[in-house]
Amino acid sequence: MWPYIPELLDRPVPRYTSYPTAAEFGPVDESFHEAGFDDLAPEAAVSLYAHIPFCETICWYCGCNTGAANRAHRLAAYLDALHCEIETVSERLGNRRPITQIAFGGGSPNAIDPVDFVRLLDHLFIAFDAFDARLSTELDPRSLTDEWMAVLGRAGFSHASLGVQTFDPELQARIGRVQPADNIARAVDGLRSHGISSLNFDLMYGLPGQDCAMLAETLEQAVTLRPDRVALFGYAHLPAMIKRQRRIDDSDMPAARERFDMAALGFDLLVGAGYEPLGFDHFALPGDSLAKAHDEGRMRRNFQGFTDDDCVALIGMGASAISSFPDRLVQNAKNSGQYRLVAGANRLAAERGAMRDAMDRRRGAVIESLLCTGAADIGHLETSDSLDADIARLRAFGLLDAVGDHIRLTEDGRPYARIVAALFDAHRAPQEQRFSSAI
Repeated sequence: MWPYIPELLDRPVPRYTSYPTAAEFGPVDESFHEAGFDDLAPEAAVSLYAHIPFCETICWYCGCNTGAANRAHRLAAYLDALHCEIETVSERLGNRRPITQIAFGGGSPNAIDPVDFVRLLDHLFIAFDAFDARLSTELDPRSLTDEWMAVLGRAGFSHASLGVQTFDPELQARIGRVQPADNIARAVDGLRSHGISSLNFDLMYGLPGQDCAMLAETLEQAVTLRPDRVALFGYAHLPAMIKRQRRIDDSDMPAARERFDMAALGFDLLVGAGYEPLGFDHFALPGDSLAKAHDEGRMRRNFQGFTDDDCVALIGMGASAISSFPDRLVQNAKNSGQYRLVAGANRLAAERGAMRDAMDRRRGAVIESLLCTGAADIGHLETSDSLDADIARLRAFGLLDAVGDHIRLTEDGRPYARIVAALFDAHRAPQEQRFSSAI
């Protein structure tokens, strides 16, 4: 059992899918975005991400930038703008270069018609000469049709992620995401039959009214379907920031200790079922490519979470999509109407972003290493008395080992990984409320 240390867990911390985090983004213009492409080396490998901000039904817990796919003209106009952005970005990217991966997220990419999705994929293939890229997508099993699964198979998709969250019907009703277990099983069987070799389940703990027994039942049902990966997230209830969460009855939200116990239970059950723990909230079967990358020290972390993709730059397209260049981070306009106006005019749609100076890159490397491998060399960072004191405190708790400039999370320190990472975040102010709890 992990040690429960409430004075550490009380501090909200980012998930660190980038450094600096999106909380540090400020207004930027098109020239800022343009410079990111200009500074890329000609041979640099690139990954692509396309954001589809639509779902057939909006879940009440969801913090994603998405809206209901119930207006055909709005959806068509968005896809037209996305096609324009594909042309703009491919021109800016210049010389042909390796495209390692094309990923689709949302929202739910399967909220659009399969024919429209095929047009989008073909355009990406041709514009970026990306016929050899690995293909992955997020999917909503509630609207995943046989036609959609057949399209994924014919296109050569190998990776997919299903938003499962919980198998408990009562909890599903409370968060506005009703999907019978048979629906999930049908999606798994269909995707497997169409060539998906790496299938992920997104699951949540800390839901309103949830207890350890309910989580255990969900995990038992999940491992019976044998997904290759499981992402077990702690639900972040932030109704002041995410208005749709105000529909959720939060009168019986699990307390901090209950959340911690759920995270520990999830770890024990998934490891006991043969899954390898990766980072602080991901698990994979030993043969999966992400588990192999973790074992070989190649696992990375970006806006899509933990990944085995070693691209130099990640180019995001679509409303709110984020691009990661070596020296800067750029986010497209979040409002889909504003995005359509800019992208549809064949302009880069940058709205916010941040530069990454040399120290940011060094700090980011330490944070990523801690989250991906549980260890980091901090010898190239500036030290301070407060940082030394924080490290000593975590060592006293038994969460951290330190030998010279090398630090390593102990097994007891695993659930505190984000808290340790935050020690090296020069932008973080104490007790910020923009982030979820570490567990």
